[in-house]
Amino acid sequence: MKARKAAGVTAELHFHDLRHTGNTLASTAGASTRELMTRMGHSSSRAALICQHMTSDRDRAIADRLGAVIRGGGGVAGPEPSEKDRAGS
Repeated sequence: MKARKAAGVTAELHFHDLRHTGNTLASTAGASTRELMTRMGHSSSRAALICQHMTSDRDRAIADRLGAVIRGGGGVAGPEPSEKDRAGS
């Protein structure tokens, strides 16, 4: 309660909420379902997906990439290339 108050969070917050947030952020950063399962200690993809939530910025990015593919300028839809891939290593 003290930490929540110090952070200015007025809503009820549970430790499990932090797990959901962590999994959602890891997913947004590009973690695969298997990686999320390992991070969270889940034995099934169903459990991992329950703790992973869609974010509006990610939804927008997906829509933008699909639009580019449909217009013919996006190539094959897939994950963004990493810094290493862009550098040609």
